[in-house]
Amino acid sequence: MANAAQRKRKSESTTGKMKKTAPKDIDYPAAAAYLVVDSKKCDGCCSCMVACSLVHEGVGDYSLSRIQVSQDAFGRYPEDLQLSQCRQCATPLCVQNCPSGACHVEVKSGNLRMIEETKCIGCRTCLGSCPFIPHRPIWNSAKGKASKCDLCEKAPYWSRPGGPAGMQACIEVCPMRAIKLVKETPNQSGNKGYDVNLRNENAALVKLDLD
Repeated sequence: MANAAQRKRKSESTTGKMKKTAPKDIDYPAAAAYLVVDSKKCDGCCSCMVACSLVHEGVGDYSLSRIQVSQDAFGRYPEDLQLSQCRQCATPLCVQNCPSGACHVEVKSGNLRMIEETKCIGCRTCLGSCPFIPHRPIWNSAKGKASKCDLCEKAPYWSRPGGPAGMQACIEVCPMRAIKLVKETPNQSGNKGYDVNLRNENAALVKLDLD
């Protein structure tokens, strides 16, 4: 029987292979909408994280937010802060690798890449498959389930219609208007299609000494 160290190495090896799995040649329909952000406009208040957790889980818990704000206390602007939202990938590895079908393309919701909680078996394959850091699916340790952004399409504690044609809690509460819903598929190369300039002409009046 393998000891704990051997099992850990095997698990890490499997996770590493999962992350490097080449996308299958499948033509997925484009999602109807995407979240884009402006990390240079964000002030790091984390209101979006609290709102996301509240409307989906009924509690204000940063670890349950499907959008993440990462802050480096020692970093200099603009590298001190990063927003990480689900990209609704054109070729979603989380969907391709999910063994239970919980992570799927929801046609009725505008082809959003979503996770059906009742079908999730808690294997965390979607977390290991996500090629981005931090991974965009979120692990709920209390439920033993994974979740990811659904543009508030199925947010039980959100009293307004969500989804591609509705409203999103993170956008509504952001005081800096650093999050926006767009209908055109963002550039899939790197992060430049998802972290965009949402500032108006007044931003040019602000002079920052970055030297």
